[in-house]
Amino acid sequence: MPSPLIPKSRSKAAELWSQWQPGKPTADASKGSSRGKPPRGVSLQDYDPGAKPFSLGSKAQDKAAVDALAAELDTLQDLFYADKRYKLLVVLQGTDTSGKDGTIRGVFGRMSALGVHAVGWKAPTEAERARDYLWRIHQQVPQAGDITVFNRSQYEDVLVPVVNGWITPEQHQQRLAHINDFERMLSETGTVVLKFLLHISADEQKERLQERLDDPAKHWKFSQGDIEVRKQWAEYQRAYDTLLSATHTPWAPWTIVPANSKTHRNLMIATVLREVLQNLDLRYPEGDPALAQLKVE
Repeated sequence: MPSPLIPKSRSKAAELWSQWQPGKPTADASKGSSRGKPPRGVSLQDYDPGAKPFSLGSKAQDKAAVDALAAELDTLQDLFYADKRYKLLVVLQGTDTSGKDGTIRGVFGRMSALGVHAVGWKAPTEAERARDYLWRIHQQVPQAGDITVFNRSQYEDVLVPVVNGWITPEQHQQRLAHINDFERMLSETGTVVLKFLLHISADEQKERLQERLDDPAKHWKFSQGDIEVRKQWAEYQRAYDTLLSATHTPWAPWTIVPANSKTHRNLMIATVLREVLQNLDLRYPEGDPALAQLKVE
């Protein structure tokens, strides 16, 4: 069976999806060592955060499509949980206000809590810092039949330390290789790894941060550190370019999601997720043949 992460050429949705992946990994990235050579020279400046490639026309149409997809994904998740041949790790990565929480509510909110888990990553604790940086990540990956959604991820460890100069260029490259190795191990042991970069513009972030300041009900989402991090916008964009170039692999591809529109963001992610789940050829396990003759009195 072909990989569910390789879009099928016959599918219109898959064709659109492939256009928002950061190039195709070179052949040697999928052979031999997991430290192959993914595509180089990716730049977020080449991807319009205001684009709506999956839009059906109007905002109302897109909202209706998201609602229909959420219901369809709920059915697929039930089948995924029953099948139990796979695990699914969905990574949502992006700058502050890019919509990670909103994506979890809009795309995964209809699914059963029985097999869907969201994990939000904060700065590591003292106990976590005393171990290798992937230790805490590995503890939260999905078990068989589960879908786990990461709100931020292991990629924080090649963003914040890089922008702030806490690690050397050599350590940076080493960590990128570690992450590729880690994700390949997950893939080879039954985990489908699907990574979304929620891409918004600096102007859109400015508006969303101001909305949090203007609405007392959203003050809890705001911290003074958000302003300081915003001053490093260009540095973070370059760090994202580097990680996209280095870690877009056949076993754990990136999808760049234009996310200035919250509705379109959810529509695109839900459509790609449906494509992946359908490609898995999921099936319910066979029941006990004796049940066919059993009657409940």
